[in-house]
Amino acid sequence: MPKRVHFVGVCGVGMSAIAIALHKAGWKVRGSDKGFYPPVSTELELAGIEYYAGFHPEHMLEKGKPDLIVLGAASGIDNPEVKTARELNIPIHSYPEILAQYFVKENSLVVAGTWGKTTSSAMLARILEDSKYNPSYFVGGIPAGMPAGALTKASAWSVLEGDEYKSSPTDKRPKFAHYSPTHLLLTSVSWDHADLYPSEDHYFAAFEKLIAGVPERGLIVACIDNPGVAKVLDHAISKVITYSKNDEADYRYIKVGESKEGIRFGIVDTANSYAVDSCLLGGFQAENITGCFAMAKEIGIPVGSILNSIHTFGGIKRRMEKRFANKHITILDDIAHSPEKAKVVLRDLRTIYGNGSKIIAIFEPNSGGRSPEMAVKYTSAFSAADGVIIPRLTKLKIDRTGVLQPMDGKDLTKIIGRAHSNVLYQPNDDVLIQDLANLTTRPLSNVDIGSPSDNPHLLIAFLGSHGFRGMIEQLIEKIKSVRV
Repeated sequence: MPKRVHFVGVCGVGMSAIAIALHKAGWKVRGSDKGFYPPVSTELELAGIEYYAGFHPEHMLEKGKPDLIVLGAASGIDNPEVKTARELNIPIHSYPEILAQYFVKENSLVVAGTWGKTTSSAMLARILEDSKYNPSYFVGGIPAGMPAGALTKASAWSVLEGDEYKSSPTDKRPKFAHYSPTHLLLTSVSWDHADLYPSEDHYFAAFEKLIAGVPERGLIVACIDNPGVAKVLDHAISKVITYSKNDEADYRYIKVGESKEGIRFGIVDTANSYAVDSCLLGGFQAENITGCFAMAKEIGIPVGSILNSIHTFGGIKRRMEKRFANKHITILDDIAHSPEKAKVVLRDLRTIYGNGSKIIAIFEPNSGGRSPEMAVKYTSAFSAADGVIIPRLTKLKIDRTGVLQPMDGKDLTKIIGRAHSNVLYQPNDDVLIQDLANLTTRPLSNVDIGSPSDNPHLLIAFLGSHGFRGMIEQLIEKIKSVRV
């Protein structure tokens, strides 16, 4: 069993979680990446993980030759550390392969879907942990109130977030293809990651294969509010339990009430109704909670224990995470990196904060969201925002021979601007931060949201899969120095 492991691309949320888990299990862990930003860098430091910026084979070897290299999906196969590892015959694995070998258990509960999977996998891990199932788990985020985003334990249960994106630069299979689910929570299926799945049919085929792989003795819990889920469920050979806001489902969520403190609603099954109280923001969380409730109840966890875990579950960092708030301004951070996810988050923020507030969205899509084929999905994605700002987008490795090139910041601004009157492209981080800080005293140039006296509350929402290069932290410091 390898004990010295090096992570190439350790600052990815999933990579860092696994690195920390293996470190806690007694492995000697080091890592490298092109850059380090909170909250991941903070978590690595707190765990005592050694890391360095850049990719330097000499640094990789200075503490001894690694037994194993874990390669992140965003790291290229031409990475100098990867080249050196090949020359030295050091085994190289993707992190889904590591999860399959050291985390997946006899009862493998996998949460998959276009959205909702990170919160749902963390919530299920919390429910099982509170109920003494002692699960191994992996979450592609940093859960609040849990020791880490991943842990490996000696038990019969595991809970894993099942991402549909590629496993590694050389393994184009979805990550969930490695996890052998016996229990599957399916939240949604809606075409995403157009850079990997060139058509909707390709995307749906990956989920069809996942569903067909759940054994006959297994269980699928699926949200039939989503039309994509309904399309792929025919491939199931296992028992299927459904949840929805509609009457035909086995579990229904009803009477969702939203506030700045959280949500309250009811869940109804075939025999009883249950009151749910959660501190999570956003009415869409009722859907996630209902799926987790249904799965937990179906595997035999008592209802009282489930509801208590839901009540105390604090959510995920970068999932409508409130980073700063006073009576004038709220700054939120969310990983909503596609037009559909941004639309849902902004819609719920508008419901929570009301029409009297002004909402500015700073948006950076993932690589799939920059594909020209996704342009049509931006049509009304930002209708709930008063202003939209596109920052400098993260550089992509571009295939110059491809017919369609990914959209840049100017392209995205133009496309969103077709349906929205207040859209600004600002590639300079420092100018963007200063302009946002100035909103405490005057309107933002080129984005007409009214004068400060007209704005009882300003909500600044950072939406995107990347860490915004520390801009959120810098903005908070500037706002604190101007107005508290």
